[in-house]
Amino acid sequence: MASTTPSVSIARATAERTAELHESLAEIRARVQQTAVVTEPTLVAVSKYKPAADVLACFEAGQLDFGENYVQELVEKASQLSPDIRWHFIGTLQSNKAKTLASIPNLYAVQTINSIKAATALNKALPEDRPSLLNVLIQVNTSGESNKSGIPPLSPTSSSPDLVELAQHIITQCPRLHLQGLMTIGSLVESLASDEKENEDFETLKTTRDTLQTHLASQGLSGEGGKWGKDGKLVLSMGMSSDFVAALQAGSDIVRVGTGIFGSRPKKETS
Repeated sequence: MASTTPSVSIARATAERTAELHESLAEIRARVQQTAVVTEPTLVAVSKYKPAADVLACFEAGQLDFGENYVQELVEKASQLSPDIRWHFIGTLQSNKAKTLASIPNLYAVQTINSIKAATALNKALPEDRPSLLNVLIQVNTSGESNKSGIPPLSPTSSSPDLVELAQHIITQCPRLHLQGLMTIGSLVESLASDEKENEDFETLKTTRDTLQTHLASQGLSGEGGKWGKDGKLVLSMGMSSDFVAALQAGSDIVRVGTGIFGSRPKKETS
């Protein structure tokens, strides 16, 4: 197990809270392992609005991957907790926040790239002496909902030039970034129906991944040698607390679970 020593002293969760978190985390982990059709799926524990003490309790139970939606919250938690944590940024990335985000030494992945401008800013902001490339995923709006970020998907019969251009840009023009895969947030309607039929959003992302890979190969941009993806294949991040089982059954490599581990969240305060 990784070191459990936080970088600074923080208040720890109560014994009761720690036991609750460990039980919930163990249950979600078991369901991930039982359901996944890919080898070594990644569970990202989404700790949005939850205290650093909760993250520490899960980390000490062996959880390494954590996700945050807000840059400042991620910065604060990363400064308090172990550098062995792998932080995933899963919120909307604004270009003017790229420098702040890139300053986090153990930032492992940014799952919400949706423009060349954001990718360029992030690549430029990363330290030259960073020991490894930063994983990035392109966010795809598979449901077409106006309240969701992301680029339109691809299909064998329709093209999304923005998605193709962004993927090529990351691979060829952003030497400090590694295009790991694609991410989506499925629609609630699809999530509720996921036990009865295939989730169309998940199937759309799979089709988009396959189509994009074919296009990249046709441009001489093979995934072999680690240029993009994992083992020559773009990974998929899809599925949250309400639909992660369906996502895993559909072949997701990464699931992002918050409420299922940490419980319900308080509403964000507004000024």
